[in-house]
Amino acid sequence: MIANLSSDGARSLGRAVLHWLADWARIVHFGAVIAVLALSPSSYARDNRPAIARQVVQGTVPELWWFTLLTSLIGLVLIRIVVVTALSYGLTRYALEMVVRVLVLELIPLTAALFVAVRCTLPDGEELVAMRRSGALDALAQQGVDPMRREVLPRVLAGVFSVVTLAAVSCVVSLLLAYWVVYGFSPWGFAGYTRTVGHVFDPMLTLIFALKTLLFSLAVSVIPMASALIDPPPSRSRTSAEIRGLIRMFALLLLIETASLVGNYY
Repeated sequence: MIANLSSDGARSLGRAVLHWLADWARIVHFGAVIAVLALSPSSYARDNRPAIARQVVQGTVPELWWFTLLTSLIGLVLIRIVVVTALSYGLTRYALEMVVRVLVLELIPLTAALFVAVRCTLPDGEELVAMRRSGALDALAQQGVDPMRREVLPRVLAGVFSVVTLAAVSCVVSLLLAYWVVYGFSPWGFAGYTRTVGHVFDPMLTLIFALKTLLFSLAVSVIPMASALIDPPPSRSRTSAEIRGLIRMFALLLLIETASLVGNYY
């Protein structure tokens, strides 16, 4: 009896692992297809440009102001806490470097990716699930329109562009706020401030930061769309597909963040 239970458990575990590997293989294949389409000039033909422009604007402009305001307020509080704490321990010269490393390098890119995922890419994935169920994607294909170019690629590009834009703008605003908290409106701290920021953003750290932000944007943009299209039965509940996509996305974000921490500090 125990041997049979152990054998059944091993087979179930093996099937689960194979299913997990197959899902990730399909996601990688989907990402490769999207990469080819994104690099193909025909994807930006006149018929597809309005859809791409509409998705990029809708995914970036409304979120840019809210995210910048939110990160500015939270960043201002964090900067003030770090600076006051550093002053109390006589570590003033390390305050700015700590602010740049913690806020700009680590928190803002991850926060931007999660914000775009919740506000844009996960709802876009839900729309694709609904279109798949209703047969709208098949109807486009029957009309001679490639649904990948018309409906899927614009959403992926919008997610990537939104994450990169939100992260870049918020990082610049946070750096300006850090200068203002430490030096006020005086221009005399500019030389020391730029020296500190330049010391933090050495070539290797800048490369890791750029790659991490790009990978974050790809993760939150590709995985929800892939989960909407590759999870086999359209008859399954939409919530199940959403949860699976969310788990995959968080797992990949965690892996990217861990790799970037290793590259930055080891």
